[in-house]
Amino acid sequence: MTPKSAKGSTFGFTFTAKRGKENKKSLLAPHVNFKNLRILAVDDDPVVLEGIKDIMQGLGISCDTVQSGEEALRIIGQNGSYDIYLIDWQMPGVDGLTLTSMLKDTAFNSGNEVVIMISSADWSSIEEKAKKAGVDKFLSKPLFPTTIEDVINECLGLNQEPTKEGPQSVDGIFKGHRILLVDDVEINREIVLALLEPTQLEIDCAQNGKEAISMFSAAPEKYEMIFMDIQMPEMDGYEATRNIRALHFPDAKTVPIVAMTANVFKDDIDKCLKAGMNSHVGKPLDIEVVMEKLRMYLLG
Repeated sequence: MTPKSAKGSTFGFTFTAKRGKENKKSLLAPHVNFKNLRILAVDDDPVVLEGIKDIMQGLGISCDTVQSGEEALRIIGQNGSYDIYLIDWQMPGVDGLTLTSMLKDTAFNSGNEVVIMISSADWSSIEEKAKKAGVDKFLSKPLFPTTIEDVINECLGLNQEPTKEGPQSVDGIFKGHRILLVDDVEINREIVLALLEPTQLEIDCAQNGKEAISMFSAAPEKYEMIFMDIQMPEMDGYEATRNIRALHFPDAKTVPIVAMTANVFKDDIDKCLKAGMNSHVGKPLDIEVVMEKLRMYLLG
């Protein structure tokens, strides 16, 4: 396969996608997707709640937070049930297991809510009681953006376990969609263009943050998503993202921006989210991870 390049660079590669026996179904109501998902986080530690709030804001997800089981029941009475509950195991008063049992009662539960228990305790020590109370999933503290994003994707049926039944065609799956790819290294841009060519995704490229801002400002409604490199000359990805979010266009506030970075420690990911990015992919790029992000933000 030969990507379009003035230098005539040629890349050979094999792309294989694996398909399961059937699509994994969402655990939530049929109408719920990544854009209208409602989450309630319950934890007596305000620092934990602040961290969850920041992560959800970075993912573009609506999230309310309360510091007790009693508050949770009150806000549910006011706002109606939520799609996903993140509930701390140990809390004074109404603890996590008691609250879960109450939420799984027919008075609150429509059959599509998911309870995710969060705790620093070992899951094996509380698994039996938790499942009996109705807990659907478990996350270990401390919480990280990637683990929260992964479990949300699982609830929505977006993470599917591959099997060895053969390749699944990706030809044309993103036809009619356009994204902006921002990276100062030409070879990186060419590889992405080559790997995604079968999908018929339309990709415009910018070589640095300043160019990205200029291209987005000229046609903010044109791009459905931005892949943003972090380390670039003239203007890095953090500053470019902050500038895009500050533009006076509705699309500037909502366009998904996914960081591309070799730095994937918690502090690095937090820095991406605080700059206004929605998510990240690690470098060197894993095409399956890139495809997952594209499906999430373009088709989800």
